Amino acid sequence: MKTILITGGTGFLGSNLCTRLINEGNRVICVDNNYTGRMQNVSEIINHPNFRFIEHDICEPLSISDEKIDQIYNMACPASPPAYQGSYAIKTTKTCVFGAINMLELAKKHKARILQTSTSEVYGEPLVHPQVESYRGNVNPDGIRACYDEGKRCAESLFFDYHRHEGVDIKVIRIFNTYGPKMDPKDGRVVSNFICQALKGEDITIYGDGSQTRSFCYVDDLIEAMVRMMNSPADFTGPVNTGNPGEFTVKELAEKVIAKIKGPSKIVYKPLPKDDPTQRRPDITLAKTKLGWEPSIQLDEGLNKTIEYFKTELRRLKEI
Repeated sequence: MKTILITGGTGFLGSNLCTRLINEGNRVICVDNNYTGRMQNVSEIINHPNFRFIEHDICEPLSISDEKIDQIYNMACPASPPAYQGSYAIKTTKTCVFGAINMLELAKKHKARILQTSTSEVYGEPLVHPQVESYRGNVNPDGIRACYDEGKRCAESLFFDYHRHEGVDIKVIRIFNTYGPKMDPKDGRVVSNFICQALKGEDITIYGDGSQTRSFCYVDDLIEAMVRMMNSPADFTGPVNTGNPGEFTVKELAEKVIAKIKGPSKIVYKPLPKDDPTQRRPDITLAKTKLGWEPSIQLDEGLNKTIEYFKTELRRLKEI
């Protein structure tokens, strides 16, 4: 049995990872301040004897002295634009930077392997398509998304410097758009927005003309990639792209959601937000080669599962 610490563990991805690792027989320490995470997401495992929840903000150092940690997944950071583009912008950068330092120090103390969940946003508005790991990106350092984009870029730098100079055993993945159960209906991401609007019978809001593209990875596929990366040979540190290379326009996604839910929703268009990337598609050659991984759940199947989740969630919240 491994003892595995997950920061951001009550969030969308973190809670799915907690459940996966508990089910595999590990001891899981879930750390979150619940800013964007939800205790509802870990309700099924909260009383499991191998699960422990610590309410903590990783901008502050964390001490775990009563047990040895084997692995750390550093996932704590708001990932939806409404969460990091408003009053939480400065806190987002602090979470990326101070949080990375504090978790790297914890990994160093415990001699634990640590995985950083970086993001496709490090590529910014890409001039290379699809995006490969060697591409250095085209990021606006003073735009409204910079707190997240540059915060994650700085976190990667910290991870590699701790690896080079402090000998910390690191892994770095770059996550592309991911969706599925345990998403917050109000998190402002495109899949959750479209499904929730359609289930409520509201019009679906597209920002821009809908021609911008995204690649949508179902959460189970993403969690599989994370676990494989964490347990890969020590000499493979990454960064490695994790996402589904299937590319769809935002308008195509909206049309799929409307067709599946069969409600009265129509598409309405609003201005494109500043610095919103127009193209996203991962080159996953490295993940295939080094991890033997590629997604198995395609968009239609994943949307069906996600729609059923949101039906249940919105009924629980009495919103449909």
